[in-house]
Amino acid sequence: MDFGHLIEEKIKQSIQQGDFDNLPGKGKPLPKDELAYVPDDMRNSYRILKNANMLPEEMQLKKEIVQLEELLADSEDSPEEQKRQLTEKKLRFNMLMERRKMQSNQAFRQYSGKVNRKLGW
Repeated sequence: MDFGHLIEEKIKQSIQQGDFDNLPGKGKPLPKDELAYVPDDMRNSYRILKNANMLPEEMQLKKEIVQLEELLADSEDSPEEQKRQLTEKKLRFNMLMERRKMQSNQAFRQYSGKVNRKLGW
């Protein structure tokens, strides 16, 4: 069943009734897409994960690495357990990236560079 015609009619009705006249942001440019640097074939998946408050495995690992690095930087004496955990997470992240061959992907390098700059790496 084709709903395109029905949807188009509803939109025209709403325009005539003025339902779209006082929308917030009217006349302003759309906000930039924060996932613009993610490859097209992965963008929708990342958006779904983001909306579900889920992170891809590589981003979760990066987040944990940052937390451990901050913890180690703030502590006066660096516990060996935290150093070990940090090393393990970095190795796991690098293995994951190798397995996915992301390092050779131009779009990934652009996106990861932007993420790294945003996180201050």
